[in-house]
Amino acid sequence: MTFSLVARCARTGQFGIAAVTAVPAVGKLLTHAAAGVGAVATQARVNPYLGIDGLDLLRQGLSAGAVHEALLTTDPAIHFRQFAVIDREGHTAVFTGEACLDWCGSLQRDGFSVQGNRLAGPHVLTRAADRFEAMPDEPLADRLLEALAEGVAAGGDVKGEVSATVYVMDTEAYPLWDIRVDHHLEPLTELRRLHEVFREKVVPEIRDMPTRENPAGTEGEVPI
Repeated sequence: MTFSLVARCARTGQFGIAAVTAVPAVGKLLTHAAAGVGAVATQARVNPYLGIDGLDLLRQGLSAGAVHEALLTTDPAIHFRQFAVIDREGHTAVFTGEACLDWCGSLQRDGFSVQGNRLAGPHVLTRAADRFEAMPDEPLADRLLEALAEGVAAGGDVKGEVSATVYVMDTEAYPLWDIRVDHHLEPLTELRRLHEVFREKVVPEIRDMPTRENPAGTEGEVPI
């Protein structure tokens, strides 16, 4: 019912997750990420604790593979789940339960993974991955957005799409990008619109906000 990407930007160290699906509010429970730690996407019949617990394990220094193996023991209905993990080194591990809807599977490449279920076919993941790799010098949020769009253009979810998200952690405990389209007839079109709003108005403000190293923030910070 969903396809997603988890990725680490080799240039900036940012972690990102992007997803699109045929049900509302994909960004509410699928995305789990922490700066300098890693990210987990949990989908199909969503168990949010796979993301929550997976991120806790990554914080303890476990590799993506070790987190993957640990999570398999926590859920008695794991055959209905799909999840992807990326660790601080950019290594990935993905699980797709045998009860996930066809077509389902994953594609892992250097520093990122694409995974999905109830897709038009494996070419959805290939097209999304190829698009992501074709933009190595672009900001991570842009690469994630374009990869989602390419996957949708390739057929995406066979039931269509109504919600989408792009979520990027930079250096702080709060996200740099957190764009959610919870319900829309054309979620990728709306995601693009919001991406431009974030680029022009939101991300510059976030970069001026207080950080751990500079708790006062900058003079350019805009009151909310």
